[in-house]
Amino acid sequence: MSTIGIVGLGLIGGSMAKAIKFHTDHTVYGADLNTDTMALAFASGAIDNTLDPQSIGECDLLLAALPPQALLAWASENAPLIAPSAVLVDLCGVKRLIAGALRPLADEYGFAYVGGHPMAGKEHGGFKNSTALLFAGASMILTPDEKTDAPLLERLRAFFLSLGFGTVTYSTPAEHDRIISYTSQLCHITSSAFVKSPTAQTHMGFSAGSFRDLTRVAYLDENMWTELFLADADFLTGELDTLIGHLQEYRDAISEGDKDRLRELLREGRELKMTAGGT
Repeated sequence: MSTIGIVGLGLIGGSMAKAIKFHTDHTVYGADLNTDTMALAFASGAIDNTLDPQSIGECDLLLAALPPQALLAWASENAPLIAPSAVLVDLCGVKRLIAGALRPLADEYGFAYVGGHPMAGKEHGGFKNSTALLFAGASMILTPDEKTDAPLLERLRAFFLSLGFGTVTYSTPAEHDRIISYTSQLCHITSSAFVKSPTAQTHMGFSAGSFRDLTRVAYLDENMWTELFLADADFLTGELDTLIGHLQEYRDAISEGDKDRLRELLREGRELKMTAGGT
């Protein structure tokens, strides 16, 4: 049995705590700035104790589930308190920025560090929406580097699979950020932009699954996602340029009444979806 500390008990951190308690016999220490969240975490049995400067050193594994700037500030302040035998895994949605700051801290203070990103979520955040089954069947991304030894990586793989993850995927921080800019960040921007049409306010009775699916992630935390988008600006702007270019192709075909071109664009999209897969 290990002692696991979780910093940030929102949707991801709270779900991690609940999944650990549901699936394993590990002890969980938790920390969150919101006192109501802490009270709920204790009342629900998601955490056993408070993670604070006095208890950080007791943890074998630390999971940091915070937005980028808050995570960097926490790590900078608390790195000297982390036991040299411990492992720190961040759960942030961008990796280059975080790994670039946390790797030097790990080297300085002697603990192990591996970047992580659980590919699971909901449109509504916060501890109240967290669940022990959030990660069921999901992919857990880990971004080891040349200083990550194989036995540690295998222990982390086994740990995350024990929480219900279906797969563990390995990546470099840069490759992670490149792909995530498309599979996650671009989707959130597209959803946010889509609901800004005046027609969105008059859709009742005229919408079904397509509208619901496309607008679901417009329920986002603008503070966190602003940080994530700006931390991945190079890859994300490239994906935006590609999307805007394709949208222009559809617009031109429709405005010009070019039936053959429009049919070809739609066929291309259908065939690419078939080869790309995914849900």
